Parts: sequence; structure tokens; C-alpha cells
Amino acid sequence: MLNKSQLYNKYYKFLLIIPIILFIFSFVYLFNFYNQNGDFIKKDVSLTGGTSITVTPESPIDLTEFQNALSEKIEDFSVREISDFNSGVQAGIIVESPADSSELQSAIESVLGYKLVSGENASIEFSGSSLSEGFYQQLLYAIILSFSFMAIVVFFIFGGSLKIKLFTIFLTLIPVILFFSSIVSVTLAMILSLLVLIFNCAIYLKYNPPSMTVIISAFADILMTLVVVNLLGMKVSTAGIISFLMLIGYSVDTDIMLTTRLLKSKDKELNQEIFGAFKTGITMTLTSIVAVLAALILTASFSEVLKQIFAVLLIGLIFDIINTWVTNASILKWYLEAKK
Repeated sequence: MLNKSQLYNKYYKFLLIIPIILFIFSFVYLFNFYNQNGDFIKKDVSLTGGTSITVTPESPIDLTEFQNALSEKIEDFSVREISDFNSGVQAGIIVESPADSSELQSAIESVLGYKLVSGENASIEFSGSSLSEGFYQQLLYAIILSFSFMAIVVFFIFGGSLKIKLFTIFLTLIPVILFFSSIVSVTLAMILSLLVLIFNCAIYLKYNPPSMTVIISAFADILMTLVVVNLLGMKVSTAGIISFLMLIGYSVDTDIMLTTRLLKSKDKELNQEIFGAFKTGITMTLTSIVAVLAALILTASFSEVLKQIFAVLLIGLIFDIINTWVTNASILKWYLEAKK
């Protein structure tokens, strides 16, 4: 009968089928999603522009009846309930729509049957589409830059000669300098950054494949999380974009720990190092999952912003288990055995 190590040696390459299928499905799904929606996510009014009205009702509102009545007056809108943290009683509702503030306010007033007064029983916020779109582009640029600098740090730890490392840093800094000196637009800076990231990844693959496996695993975490967010029908806000920024950091810690242990291992057998790293890494990830899940449960009823942040992190951490201990571990083991 095969022991644990022998079973792993026999099947670790076949395990790669799982992340490969998920990766291909994610790409196909996002390609179709982009063709249908013109973007990779569903955006709320903080990213598209529009009106957000928070209503503090005189008495609890039946959300189903309210939505049905409002749908006869406004075409595109979303309604969320706010609950009191201690009692769970409805404290208010938030209505968001691309419609003009006066149009949305008038529609809500006709459904509720009383006037909304800002500062008393309502809070009204409006953001222009051009401002929101510009902010959205800057947030996307921040994600690309963060991922690029994360990749550089990983390559700096595991990469080749100092000249190659300095060259990749110089390439990454070019679009940053151009953007902050206002020579190019955000869109052009994003395109340049993506091109630089792709070119740098080719360098990482040539001079140090293990660093590339860390980057692939981190990218897969973000990609797969994005697919689940879309499947759940979540409208991503500025907080949601920022949670993807946080996910970049969360997704590489166990990958770096695993890669460091395997590359620096000399005395121990490879499987022994992988199993030892797994015990440490899975403890780290499960601890984070429990903490994030608890925070999600506690904040879901009264804060949509925190709910979205914790939901994205929770999904990403679950995928991180697959991409670290199947994708990264299997490719690294394959690489190191071939190298020997």
C-alpha cells in the first residue's frame, strides 16, 4: 500500500487538472461577460455615476412591495436594507440608480407617500458619470501597479542577477513616472503598465520560473474571485475594488513561504518540505478565513461596504488554498525534480 508521500508523487501532476479547468473556465466566462456588459465587473453608482438615497422610514418598509412599486417608475435601480446591529430591526433602506437625484427622489416619495427631507428622514448623494469613470480608471491603474510591484518584489527575492532585477524595476517605473508627471492619460498609463507587466513576466519565466509560479497563483486568485463575484451578481463599489488590492497581498504570503522553503531546502526530502510548509500555510489561511467570515457575518446587516470587502477576501482566500497547494506546489515540485 502506498504511503502519503508515494501517493503524492504519483498524482501531483494530475492534481493540476483542477486549477487548469478553473483557469480556462474563468477566462471563457470573463470573455463572454465582457462582450455582454462592456466591462469585467458590474459597477454600482460609486463607479458609474448616479444617485444614492438613504431613507430612514417612519415605519418598516416591505422591500418586495417597495421594489415592485418603484419598478413602475424607475427602470434601473437597486435596493438594500440597513439593519440595527443589536436588534436586527430595519433601520433604513438604500436606493441606488443612474437616474437624476430629483427624478429618483420624486419616484421614492410617490411610493412611500411622504416627502423626503435631506438631513431628517433621508440622505441624498449624487456623483457625475465622468468623475466616477475617472475614479474607476485610477483604481484599475492602482491594481495593475500593485500587481506589477508585487511581481518585482517576488522576482527580487527569487530572481537572477542584480542587473536583470534593476532592469525590471526601471521598466515598471516608466509608466508610473509618465502618469504622475501628467504626460499621459490614465488609460495610456494602464496600457503601458500592462505591456511592461507582460514583458517582465517573460523575463521572470526565463531567468527564474519559481517566481513566475507565485505570480501565476496570485493572478489566478484574483481572476477566479472576479468570476465568483460576477456569478453572485454583486455590483462592485470602490470598496470592492480596494478589496481586490488587499487580495494581492493576501494571495502571495503562503506562496512566498512555500517557494522559499523548497528553493532553500538541501537536507530534507522535497515532499517533507512541502508537507511541512502546508501545515504552516494552511493554518495561516484557515485562521484568516475564520476571521474574515466572522467579520462578514457581523457586518453584513448594517454595512454594505464592509460586507463587500470581507466577501471578496473570503472568496479569494478559498481560491488561494487551491492555487497555492495545488498549482504552485505541483509546478514547483515538477520544476525542482526536473532540475535535479
